[in-house]
Amino acid sequence: MSRDENAAGRTMLEVDRLAKRLGEFSISNVSFTIDEGEYFVLLGASGTGKTVLLETLTGVIQPDSGRVVLAGRDITRERMQRRKLGIVFQDQALFPHMSVGRNIAYGPASSGMKRSDIEKLVESLASGMGIGHLLDRGPATLSSGEAQRSALARALAMGPDCLLLDEPLSSLDSGARVEIRTLLKKLNRGGMTMLHVTHDYEEAVALATKIGIMENGTVVQVDTPQRILTHPGSEFVARFVGIRNVYRGRLRRESDGTSLFESGSEAPFRLETLCEAIEGEATAVVRSEDVTLSAYRPDTSARNLFEGTVSEIVPARRGAEVTIDAGAMIVAMVTERSVEALGLERGNRVFASIKASAVRIIEG
Repeated sequence: MSRDENAAGRTMLEVDRLAKRLGEFSISNVSFTIDEGEYFVLLGASGTGKTVLLETLTGVIQPDSGRVVLAGRDITRERMQRRKLGIVFQDQALFPHMSVGRNIAYGPASSGMKRSDIEKLVESLASGMGIGHLLDRGPATLSSGEAQRSALARALAMGPDCLLLDEPLSSLDSGARVEIRTLLKKLNRGGMTMLHVTHDYEEAVALATKIGIMENGTVVQVDTPQRILTHPGSEFVARFVGIRNVYRGRLRRESDGTSLFESGSEAPFRLETLCEAIEGEATAVVRSEDVTLSAYRPDTSARNLFEGTVSEIVPARRGAEVTIDAGAMIVAMVTERSVEALGLERGNRVFASIKASAVRIIEG
């Protein structure tokens, strides 16, 4: 189906102050909303509570407090079978004694759907997932990508309002991962609301319209992928999304109205910034893409200029990560062409410049 433009902005799933204690571990005060047709990725390290949260949403675990509202209906205490939530697990969890076709048909058959309607539905879903030729095969004979497509079809067979995905790409090889990622984006473009759990930030950025970051059992920031990268809400978030230049220190106001950040390290490291944060304890964050390197002292408008020594060059997907020792370590992301043009090698003296507008300050 096509996405209903009139649905834009309507809340499909609301998680309100959800809490659950399991022995020494707990999730607490988990709150976020997912709009209809949105692709929401919940991002967090292993052990932070992502799977416990999913199991609470589906009814496998009952929360100690809080609410789960789906399409305007409070489903917090409803039985699993009555929640219009589809779920796909990391290991697919297909019924091993059933064929692919019977796996897909299981939910509709259990709900009493007519056999002729089930057959049409299975054929339609299998065709959409590209597994029409696998309906008579057993799960043990499938590749990881085929098994994940089958699991997706089975989850969609019940017509869920929202599809929950628990690390759906982590067990796939690189080729299958690209295929399933493309398929998930296609489902979302067709109007399906998605809640996708992962620990992989690149995976989140490739799929999400909105990202929620989990830390120690709670959601600490929700925003678009771009806003989280450029305006992380905490030192944890900054480091988790791969920002390499993160410095602890203090911020103070200058008489000319600018702000000066000074690190708390033994070798003082100062950064001028245009932020409006209050004076006091702070964390300064600079994306490696916002650091410019020069072989000679540049004629630049950048407020922050440092001379240092190249200590490390590491190949990266977008070029190379170059670490400069300038009293504090500064990491720059440069293209392969820049590495060659600047003649960058370990031990070289270089200049690193950072615009004041590129320095983000996190208070506290």
